[in-house]
Order: sequence, then structure tokens, then C-alpha cells
Amino acid sequence: MSPSPAENPGNPDTPTPPERPDPHHDQLFHRPSWTEAQFVANALRTETIGGAVLLVAAVVAILYANSPWRESYEALRDLKVGVDWGHLKLTLNHWAADGLLAIFFFVAGLELKREFLVGELRTPAKAAVPVLAAVAGVVTPAIVFLGVVTFMGGEGDALRGWAIPTATDIAFALAVLAVIGSHLPSGLRSFLLTLAVVDDLIAITIIAIFYTSDLQLAPLLVALVPLAVFAYLVQRRLGQWYLLIPLAALTWGFVHASGVHATVAGVLLGLTVPVKPRARGVPRLSTMSAEEDVAHRFEHRLRPISAGFAVPVFAFFASGVTIVGGGFGETLVDPVAIGVICGLVVGKLVGVLGSTWLMARFTSAELDEDLAWSDIAGLALLTGVGFTVSLLVGELAFGAGSERDEHVKLSVLVGSLLAASLASVVLRRRNKVYKRIHEEETRDEDGDGIPDCYQEDAPAASGSGDPGAGATR
Repeated sequence: MSPSPAENPGNPDTPTPPERPDPHHDQLFHRPSWTEAQFVANALRTETIGGAVLLVAAVVAILYANSPWRESYEALRDLKVGVDWGHLKLTLNHWAADGLLAIFFFVAGLELKREFLVGELRTPAKAAVPVLAAVAGVVTPAIVFLGVVTFMGGEGDALRGWAIPTATDIAFALAVLAVIGSHLPSGLRSFLLTLAVVDDLIAITIIAIFYTSDLQLAPLLVALVPLAVFAYLVQRRLGQWYLLIPLAALTWGFVHASGVHATVAGVLLGLTVPVKPRARGVPRLSTMSAEEDVAHRFEHRLRPISAGFAVPVFAFFASGVTIVGGGFGETLVDPVAIGVICGLVVGKLVGVLGSTWLMARFTSAELDEDLAWSDIAGLALLTGVGFTVSLLVGELAFGAGSERDEHVKLSVLVGSLLAASLASVVLRRRNKVYKRIHEEETRDEDGDGIPDCYQEDAPAASGSGDPGAGATR
């Protein structure tokens, strides 16, 4: 599906205004360009729906795992299917973690490349805040976790879980926003999505480096062959699914056989997809138009599958923790569990809020005039909703189904719910302000399809007849 000119700023048929200084370049969390705002709104809409499905899947799993039929849940989770070749006879739980989450990380790879080439991260000045916040939002929870576990006398492999509280689940976080009815300003929404993209990059890097066991170099090198063919085809716009899916599956299979977590294959495949229109002069090898944004096309088709199916199925198998029979009490005295909870709630808040405040304190940047630091605090708390990747790292660190993994699952749930509850309290207090900003950002008195505020931010150059020219910066 080809994006409209408004969705595809690289379309040569879309008039491009002359470059002009951004009057808000020193304002933190000011609303993004109209094109970026549209992309963010569309992406978050899908993730919000997916987040609701994710919540339902997690609740069903918890109820199922604590019901009289919990043995059937465990039997389903541990059912092995597949073939012996390449260690591909896996439990359904592993298929969800290694296979379905590869779709999630493929979309993350698309988002990452888009943000760095045509999105908010393409400009160093704009990228600085979300990148710094994401890095601090990973480092600080890890430090908090290590400090808590060490203080509580954690022994053995307890420290292997340091990366569990570092992740942010954007779908879960957006579901929380939908529940509390908060109309976050577009600047904060854009920041949240961009931070989540960088967070995913850091997460997959951590998984690839720190949670790879028994690395086999030969399968990893062989994986480069189907990956290279996949990259060649998508770069030349040969996007037939009957060609790309087998190549993606082969890449995934060889990466899995190498000992590197198979979700890394999803990111690598996503990074090969072009996010800009085909350059003039490049031979056209398919019927796809020159203006086709391949990444947008892939994302449009795969994001609903990722958010609405892949992640909820993983959540169903990963979050079925047993609470009855003393499980909750044992979790509360496990240093790893307490470290995860403190990392998600305290670490994320201090990391994201603190790094943003330091940016405003020691640079020329200042908070947007419509926002307050309590807004950033609420957003920082919201990043403490770590679910999908946190559960995955817990399984990699301690082994799926182990006693400590069960404690990790429960602590991730408790920490995420606590962070979400605190974020709800903080953000609800500002709902009236958010609604006023939302009304300003959606007002379109001239009826040209572009909200007036975006044209006021960057007025069209003299002589430009394009009503939306000022909306593109």
C-alpha cells in the first residue's frame, strides 16, 4: 500500500518548502513536524490497540496458571513442536519467544532505520534528548538492580538479571494511556515513541552480546547469504512475499542455530529495508512505483501482526506465573525480584527524568512553554512499564520455567503495574492541560487538512502555493 504524500515526505510530487531555521529548536518536547506527527499518531494507534490485546493475554495467562486447570496451561506451554534439524524442535513458549518476537524486532528494525534516516533522530540536536534519555533509562535501572541485589546479599547467578528492568514496553505503556484517557501532546508522544525505538536497539544489543551462549560461527556466517539476498531484493523493490518470507525464515533459522538469540535476525532483516523512495536513475526491477516507501509498506502490514498477535501470544506463554501456594511471598524476599521492581519504578524515573533535566540545566535547551516537569516525570514513570523484553531477558538470564524466572515474571508484573499506577496519578492531574493542547494541535479553521498550529510554527515561504508546505520542516 503506497503512502499518501502527507505520509511520505520523500515523494517528489510533494512540494518542499525552502529550508528555514526552526524557531523551536531549543525547546524540549515541542511538537514535531506535521509529517512526523502523522507517522507517530498512526504508529501509536496500532500499538495502543495491541497493548489492550497484550493486557488481556497477560490477564488470561495469570488466571489460567492459577486455576484448577493450571497443569493443562503448563502442558500447552511446554508442548514441543518442530523438527530436529537446527535445534528447531522447540516448546510453544520458545517458538513464541524466538519466532514470534522476531516479527516484533523486525518492525523495531524498520522503526529504528526510519528514525535515523528520515525521522526525529536524523538531526543530532533533536536526537540528543531521546537518545540520552533512553541510554540513561537503561543504565540507571541496571545500576539500581545491581545495587539492590548486592545490598540484599544476592548470590550465584543473581546478577545475571541486571538487564531485566532496562526495557520499556511501548504497547503496554500506551494501553495505560488509553485507560486513563490522557491526551498526551504530540511532542511527548513523539518523544515516547523515539525513546522506545532507541530502547529496543539497546535491548537487542544487550541480548546479542550478553545473553548469547555457545556461539557457532559457521551457521552465523551462512545466515549472511539469505540476509544479503533479502537485502538485494528489497533494495531493488522486488517485494514478492513468496521470495522474501523463505529468505527471512532461512536467516532466522541459521541465526538461531548459531546460538545468537533469533530475534536478532528480525532486527537485521528490518535494517535492510529501504525507508526512502528509489533514487532517480536506479533501475526499476518491479512494478513498484519509484515513490514507494518500502519500509512504510512493510510496517503497515506487519505492525498489526506484531502488536495484535505476536506480542500477545508471547505474553500469554511468558506471563503465566503461579501466585497461589506461596509464590508471591517467595518473590518478595528474592533479591532479584526486588531489584527488578526498584529498577523499573525508581531507576527508570531517575534515569529518564534526571537526564532530561540535566540537558535543560546545562545546555541552551528549555522545556516547551506548554509543559511542566511533572509531565516529564509522568512520562518517565510510564517508561517503567517493562513487559515483553523484560520477560524475554528474564528467560534468557535464568532459564524459562525456572523458579527464579517465575519470580522475575511476577516482579515484572508488579513493577510495571506500580509504574503504570504512579504514572496515571501524575498524568491525570494534567489532563485538562493536555486536552487544551490537543484541541490547539488539531484545530483546522481553514479546512485544508493540516492543523493551523503546524503552519504557524513554520509559515510557508513567500510565493509558495502549497498550503501544507509550512508543515514540513
